[in-house]
Amino acid sequence: MHGAQAAAPEVLASTVEALLAQDVSCAPHVVARLHAELNGDPITIRDVAARLDFAQRQGLRPLPSPLPMVASIEVRYDSLELSVRDRDLLLAVAVRLDDDLDPLIAFDGRVAAEIVASGAGEHLVVRAGRVRFRDPLLAVWLRAEAPAADESAVHRRLAAVFADRDDRVSADWHRARASLHGLPAAAPELTRIARELSEAGHQDRALLLSAEAAAHAAGVDRDEARLVAGVTSIAAGYAAEAVAWLGSLFPEGAERYRLQGLGGLIVAQAHLQGAVPDIEPGSLRPRSDDPEDWYSWARAAAFGAVLCAERGERRGMRTWLEALREGCARVGAERELRDPVVALAWLIAGESEQEDATGTGPLTGGMLQALRAAMGGDVDRGLRHLALADSGIESESDPFVAGFEFSPLVKAYRAIAEALLLVWRGDLGEARRCLLRAAVSLPIALPFDGLGVVLVRRLDLAVLGRLGPFALALTAALPAPARIDQLVDRGIEAYLGGSFDEASSFLQLWTDRGAPQPAFAVPDLDEVAVMSGDPEPVRRIGPPEIALAQRLCARVATTPDARWRVEGPGIGEAARALASPFARGRVEAMLGIRSVIREEHALGAEHLRTARRLFEVAGADAWASAISARLEKLEDAAGGTERSASPLTSCRRAWEAVLTARELEVAMLAARGAPNREIGEALNVSVRTVEVHLGRAFAKLDVRSRVELTVLAHRTAQYL
Repeated sequence: MHGAQAAAPEVLASTVEALLAQDVSCAPHVVARLHAELNGDPITIRDVAARLDFAQRQGLRPLPSPLPMVASIEVRYDSLELSVRDRDLLLAVAVRLDDDLDPLIAFDGRVAAEIVASGAGEHLVVRAGRVRFRDPLLAVWLRAEAPAADESAVHRRLAAVFADRDDRVSADWHRARASLHGLPAAAPELTRIARELSEAGHQDRALLLSAEAAAHAAGVDRDEARLVAGVTSIAAGYAAEAVAWLGSLFPEGAERYRLQGLGGLIVAQAHLQGAVPDIEPGSLRPRSDDPEDWYSWARAAAFGAVLCAERGERRGMRTWLEALREGCARVGAERELRDPVVALAWLIAGESEQEDATGTGPLTGGMLQALRAAMGGDVDRGLRHLALADSGIESESDPFVAGFEFSPLVKAYRAIAEALLLVWRGDLGEARRCLLRAAVSLPIALPFDGLGVVLVRRLDLAVLGRLGPFALALTAALPAPARIDQLVDRGIEAYLGGSFDEASSFLQLWTDRGAPQPAFAVPDLDEVAVMSGDPEPVRRIGPPEIALAQRLCARVATTPDARWRVEGPGIGEAARALASPFARGRVEAMLGIRSVIREEHALGAEHLRTARRLFEVAGADAWASAISARLEKLEDAAGGTERSASPLTSCRRAWEAVLTARELEVAMLAARGAPNREIGEALNVSVRTVEVHLGRAFAKLDVRSRVELTVLAHRTAQYL
């Protein structure tokens, strides 16, 4: 993109949606790239995206250069007439590495004013010593239409220009592009500059140079070029491209470069496969005593450990941590690498008190401190840690990701961490804006085992009440084993839309499948998912008040009526201590519903209005709308408006948060008048089992007989 800025999310959303409608799913940051390179033309973007393969559309491989020629571009420029000199100049602009004007003046022989006044000038924007196409589509047309011999000739002329300017890298690049034969002598310098560009955060240009170097190099130089191309690819998020480059080093590549690329290969394979590769670290242990080799092996082990932690694979994490300890002991890197990585891995695994070491740089420094502060209860302090690092004031190296501190993948980790902390703070609207901004420029589907995609989906539901185009497109980029909780998402959407039976069904299916969920606490559906008694819910990683809010929701749902007069006010008092407006809003909403069921209409309305205000503060517009709908129903009931829903259907919506799924079915059949034997036959259980479930339902609903159960059903339906 030669420095072009990505378009705003709201500009790109319609394009992403249009592509989805054509069954062409494309990751948002890829759409942003196409938008910049194709001048935002929707038809051309659609046609070019359709010509890309799956990996390119999902950002797992870089876009082809040049982009595919499509009919809309051909029609636009098919009648364009240019002199040979102007065409060569425009082609030189299309194939250059940067946008510096001076080399192009030397290439063409005319001064800037003459170029602007020429036939080529009307297609260029020349300003402040820089030059770019007025319409980027012209670059695609020029490269598609130019014969290979013409493009090679332009590259040779540019090589001579850069050689005269003593710019060896650009000269070698253009010379290599012009050559029909290998130029092994050019490879080492191209590889060296590619390393420097990659470490400075310019992954796309670094990949161009290193890939060109690999095409011309031989022997150990080729191994090094492949290494740089591979690690640059994964740093940019190109997981499939990284596997191709780094996989080519095994088993015959030079050991030094194999070990340097091992960590990147593990990261790339973990994303593509949905799991960390099942390999024994010791089988890849260095065969030499060279400290650099042992350090590379230790870093690879560090990646393996953190990736396992992200996926909840504690056994694999411990195995990789043992290798990390061994490697660091050989080179004396305990404090700089081992200790902070061990701390990060255990924190991600949910054991924040295991290690308290802190490293430096973006991940084992700023991000580790931010997560640790937030999980300790100080989310604002955690956000300050991230902001300080992003400001550039703290720009220390991070041994864990040394050389890639400014890479898109590392930036994606930090963007997801920031959005997660904003969610924990209860600022869902800002969290969504933060994540959507990141999605148009970063590979946010990769970090934390797809957590970014989970967050985009949950935030869309909280704000919109449905999944937006970015959420749908990002989901397609994930491997099948990723834990995206789509059943929970469908349950939340149904719940917010007022379909409580449907929401309960989705949550029951989710429970039957083992309740898969990300390790970090994200907005779910406690209102329906709360289960009474043992077993205890799986511990989620998050601030203490997130767990407190979940416990309060459970108490609202499971406290019997007989104890409610004592328990209810205490729950309300505890909820007021919650700093997160979203977390408190959900507790207030449940308190409101429970009060309405008890015919405490004024109190229920007060709780519901409080919940709505809190959801509005949190930016959770869909939750606020759902509460407004409840308040309207309450007002209709108070005004005597006839209700169209059947009483038993309506009361199910209230009881499903109090009873287990089986208790609910038994209670509903009993309320309809079915005897125990008929209920047992319908549910394929014994009469004794029916009696047990019915007894538990009576206790939870604070009734003593079937008659009271039926009366309660109609009373509940009157207000919901």
